[in-house]
Amino acid sequence: MMRTEQLTAKALEKVDFDKYLLANAVGKRAEAIANGAEVLLDFDTSGMKYSDIALQEIAEGKIIVSLEG
Repeated sequence: MMRTEQLTAKALEKVDFDKYLLANAVGKRAEAIANGAEVLLDFDTSGMKYSDIALQEIAEGKIIVSLEG
């Protein structure tokens, strides 16, 4: 797994460097995971915080973040 700084930089690329959009997306996805949504990562996440899982999913392109809708 990447360091948090590297992961954040990669995730920011996915949202055209909009840190507010990224923060909102991570928060919403973390809440969804906390409420039982399926984790989309291919490794054991049992020791990770929901926000870290959400950030990893966005950085890997498993969650697409958009301004639409």
